[in-house]
Amino acid sequence: MILRWEQGRDVLDDLLARGSFTLAYDAARKALTAILVNQGVRAGGDGAHAVLLEAVLAQLDPPLGVTFRPFSWMRPQRNHTQYPAPEHPVARAEDVEEAMPAAKAVIDAAAKVIDQMPAY
Repeated sequence: MILRWEQGRDVLDDLLARGSFTLAYDAARKALTAILVNQGVRAGGDGAHAVLLEAVLAQLDPPLGVTFRPFSWMRPQRNHTQYPAPEHPVARAEDVEEAMPAAKAVIDAAAKVIDQMPAY
C-alpha cells in the first residue's frame, strides 16, 4: 500500500499554490502582451502590467471586457505573492482555482482577436 507523505505537506501545498497562481498570471499577461505586440505596440517601464489591461480594454471593451477584467485582481495578487509582506496575503489554492479558468479565457480571447486586429 502506498501512503502519502504528510510531513511538510502544508508548506509544499502553499508553495505549489503560489507557483501555480504566478504561472496563471504570467500566461494571461503574455496573452495581453501578444494582442499589443501583434499591433506593433509594446507596454514597458513602471506599471507596464497595468497598462497592458488598460490598452486592451480600451480597444476591446465592449465586448470582451468581462473576459479580460479578471487580470485586474490577478495583478495585485501576483505582486503580493511574488513579493510577500505581512499585511498582504499571498495566493492560496482558492485563488489558483479562480485564476486558472480566468487565464485560459484571456488566452482564448487573445487567440481569437489577434488575427482580426491590424497594426496600430
